[in-house]
Amino acid sequence: MTKITSIIPTGNEQNNIIDAIKSVRFSDEVMVVDSLSTDDTVKLARPLVDTILQREYVNSASQKNWAIPQAKHEWILLLDADERVTSELQMEVMRMINSNTEYSGFWIRRENYFMGQKVRFSGWQGDKVIRLFRRDECKYENKHVHAEIISSGKIGFLHHKLLHNTFVSKEAYLSKLDRYAKLQAKDYDKKVKYITPFHTVVKPIVRFLKHYFLQLGILDGYVGFVISSYQAKAVAMRYTYIQELRKARKTQ
Repeated sequence: MTKITSIIPTGNEQNNIIDAIKSVRFSDEVMVVDSLSTDDTVKLARPLVDTILQREYVNSASQKNWAIPQAKHEWILLLDADERVTSELQMEVMRMINSNTEYSGFWIRRENYFMGQKVRFSGWQGDKVIRLFRRDECKYENKHVHAEIISSGKIGFLHHKLLHNTFVSKEAYLSKLDRYAKLQAKDYDKKVKYITPFHTVVKPIVRFLKHYFLQLGILDGYVGFVISSYQAKAVAMRYTYIQELRKARKTQ
């Protein structure tokens, strides 16, 4: 049987970590990669996993790329702490890695939940991530936010989905979007020469219309409205943080 390592990145995930670990306990190695949590994440994880690594957080891609080569086994299943592997997905993963597959990795679609409600639209309906991959043939691209796997081989698709128990509240969602906007500002700072009302007014409006109407957020009810509104707000925050970065450089 081909062996597999499951990697779970964490940062103050005491409310999620036990259930996340339980969902990958079929793995031959479970590794937690912790960003110096200040809550009980590590304490709760320690008796349940094989390996705990700790490192100061730079960005998600950097953290994962640092951890991946330290896995014992060729195949990696990477799981965020708010995600769960179903029994059906588990069986598909094990079947695939034991099939002499030609693929270096696989996209896995996600079934998303926000504020306790399943999100069917709002731009999340096509959500997918590469989470099953070969250790020595894949790594994350060098981006601060939304980095995806780049591979030297072919990438396929799995049939079954990850359960993604995303934000339990509007406040948690907005907090993450704010954090991402600060990180995205570092990437976009090099791409955007001048910031105009097109960036701070038009683009946020377009983002709302995209999520709420084109991507059918209206059919998700109140949750769809929140997602669409906050996505628009995140666009505006991104350009605000770019302006702050540039002002800070001028004063140095």
